Amino acid sequence: MYLNLGITAKALYLSYLGSPFQLRRWVIVTFFLFLLCFFWIVVAIGRFLDHILYPDFRRQEIRQPIFIVAPPRSGTTFLQRLLAQDRDTFAPVLMYQTIFPSITIQKLIHSVAQASRQKGHLLFDIFSWIERHCFGGWDGMHKMRFTQPEEEAGFFVYTFVTEAIYLLFPFVRALWGAGFADDLPLRQQKKLMKYYRSCLQRHLYLNGPDKVLLSKATQFSGSILCLQREFPDARIINILRNPRESIPSHISVFFTVWQWIDPSIRKNGPESREYAELAAAWFLHLEKFAISARPELCYRILYPDLVQNTERSIQSIYRRFGLPLSAQAKRQIRSDARLAVDYKSSHLYTMAEYGLSPEWLRRELGGLMKRHRFSAATPPRPSPRHPSRKTRSIPE
Repeated sequence: MYLNLGITAKALYLSYLGSPFQLRRWVIVTFFLFLLCFFWIVVAIGRFLDHILYPDFRRQEIRQPIFIVAPPRSGTTFLQRLLAQDRDTFAPVLMYQTIFPSITIQKLIHSVAQASRQKGHLLFDIFSWIERHCFGGWDGMHKMRFTQPEEEAGFFVYTFVTEAIYLLFPFVRALWGAGFADDLPLRQQKKLMKYYRSCLQRHLYLNGPDKVLLSKATQFSGSILCLQREFPDARIINILRNPRESIPSHISVFFTVWQWIDPSIRKNGPESREYAELAAAWFLHLEKFAISARPELCYRILYPDLVQNTERSIQSIYRRFGLPLSAQAKRQIRSDARLAVDYKSSHLYTMAEYGLSPEWLRRELGGLMKRHRFSAATPPRPSPRHPSRKTRSIPE
């Protein structure tokens, strides 16, 4: 296990001593910290037992993994779940596997789940209740379920080097390294990647030693160089969406939690501005990487193409990386592509809501915007849709 003590200590100081006292925030932060400590200890014990019970996992190779990398709200979840249906080729990472990155614990979960099936699916009912009450409120933006492919933030929450900590600690500038690991000292980067490699080795050892690892983590937007150094044969899929759409959409996810913890936080407050600055840095970092990367190891897809030409976009990924596409996988892709044709986002947010302007966007990302002919101007809101028309909300 790895924990970045510097970022952790600074986050705790800022929350407890560096901000005006607010009982609500203290209670919520303290509760989740105790919860995290409990899980950290349980996972650490499980990973220790892995070395005793399953020592061969340390020899598990990770060959030409595929990483889906893009700033949040760029269609990464949609692409991940489409590709993850091809289980003959890929070994995707599921949500519960990121929470418990231990072979011992996962085998225990599988055993309990099997016993539960024989006794009326009690465990399934319990987890369904947790999913509805803990994740149900986000279903319209990002549906999460324990057994679905998911963001790998769960691995990194235990290290405190993840943008996810900004949910509890909205001090983005002060905790910059948590969301931009490529700016951390090299020694810390190596420790972080060593821990991450051990998580992926365990995952493949248990879930498909000969399959292609399929990973998705938006936070790699700020640690793409760490990733490339640790996995030099990794294949990167980068989705590019207009920052004017992506940035306010993701701030909206964080703002919902920020305001629940501290109702005094404003939409156009410094927290939103600082997070927007991080997102802009991610876009620039990935743009520089995509320009210099070897074509056979980096493939960029434009977000409109992914949504409007889903089948063609998926097939192009298989062709680019020389992956086998079975007839069954092709049929599934075609079926999902038809469902995505009429997609329009069900949640629209504007830069102005969060105190950001087209001028700010041009100042931060002017070169990228011009290069890809993105408009910084806020488009008019679409007219209300006819209620009888069926559409599908695509996880972003």
